[in-house]
Amino acid sequence: MLNHIRNGFCLACLVLAVSCSSSSDGDPAPAAGAGGAGRGGRGGRGGGGPVPVITAHVTQKSMPVSIPAVGTVEAISTVQIRAQVTGQLGAIHFSEGQEVTKGQRLFSLDPRPFQAALQQAQAVLARDTATASNARSQKTRSEDLYKRGLIAREQYESQSATATALEATVAADQAAVETAKLNLQYTEINAPIAGRTGALGVHMGDLIRANDTTPMVAINQLSPVYVSFAVPGRYLAEVRRYQGQKALPVLATTPAAVVPGAQAQPAPADEAGSGGRGRGTAPIVATGPDTEQGRVTFIDNAVDPTTGTIRLKGTFENRNRQLWPGVFVQVSLQLTADADALVVPATAVQASQDGQYVFVVKDDRTVEMRTVRAERQVGNEMVIAAGVKDGEEVVTDGHLRLTPGVRVTSSGRGERGAGAAPGGERSGERGGGGERGGGERGGEARGRRGAAS
Repeated sequence: MLNHIRNGFCLACLVLAVSCSSSSDGDPAPAAGAGGAGRGGRGGRGGGGPVPVITAHVTQKSMPVSIPAVGTVEAISTVQIRAQVTGQLGAIHFSEGQEVTKGQRLFSLDPRPFQAALQQAQAVLARDTATASNARSQKTRSEDLYKRGLIAREQYESQSATATALEATVAADQAAVETAKLNLQYTEINAPIAGRTGALGVHMGDLIRANDTTPMVAINQLSPVYVSFAVPGRYLAEVRRYQGQKALPVLATTPAAVVPGAQAQPAPADEAGSGGRGRGTAPIVATGPDTEQGRVTFIDNAVDPTTGTIRLKGTFENRNRQLWPGVFVQVSLQLTADADALVVPATAVQASQDGQYVFVVKDDRTVEMRTVRAERQVGNEMVIAAGVKDGEEVVTDGHLRLTPGVRVTSSGRGERGAGAAPGGERSGERGGGGERGGGERGGEARGRRGAAS
């Protein structure tokens, strides 16, 4: 019995020893594999080439000092056409939305009742004129008889008063005739200003009432027009100072026209996002934005206490009718010009916790991260107050893969880097992705090796 127990114990120890030996022999292979993966990650980092970017140069040029705002186009003159007499609408001499000139005939009312009224007034005037003429003759005879003492004074004065009253009646009849003529003229309604007509509020055969609450049509004067906008009240002193020197120019930019019903299209790689990795959409634009130039002609006499802004108006010739009443426009009030401003594309300036910065490409094609002080943005350009010099090359696209000291390969704005595969920076990014992927796989292998040990 004791021999059987000893044999079983020895067999168990032998099995345990064989198991431990197998485990120790199998460890090096995974470790070697992990090491290989790690070396592959390091090889990915070491084998990466220059980062493709798009660059531009710092330029020194004259830039306007302006105040941006949002404005609304207003017609200088808006006239609501209403009838001045009551009558039936007989004719409409224009089409809705038509351009009309000053004095052009718009509507005609039925003139027959007013012609009859004029004839009646003229007949009354003729009757009273004849009566007054007879009264004047009787007055003359009465005056002669009174001087000769043949009639009483009372009779003479009565005859004189009758003649005077009839002369007043004739004057009233003449006024009635003029009123009838004027009412007859009011049956022809003409345009008081030149402009564009709106929607008709009446139709042929309608009974038009004098001074009705609903206008027959409205006319907006489109050339010239106002653009009304507001600027912060803190700029009032500067606006008044420069306004005293010259008429301040103001620019109004209308939005770009978009094809009706067009579907949004994918934006180009270099516009969708930095480094070309974005996936954006852009509308199909029929025509680009149009900019009109005018001058400031009105500064309000008080700052709005609710908003803290001051209202201004610019007058624009609007010869091509780009500015339409009611349209919102982007306004730029030009105060003066900075003759020696340092300018870079706005996309070159990036933001961080420490402030704004740009990547400057040095002569050895490595980049330097440099802090700058941006003064203002004008359109797609940024005016730099400090941090760069004229002629320096800055990165405008591809910032996400840059760190100080990285070597880059660049091209002009809107062009791909030299030797870049189709797809722009995304091609270089795939190499970077492999680099990061190799590093991650090497890290995972090292983690597994540490766990096994």
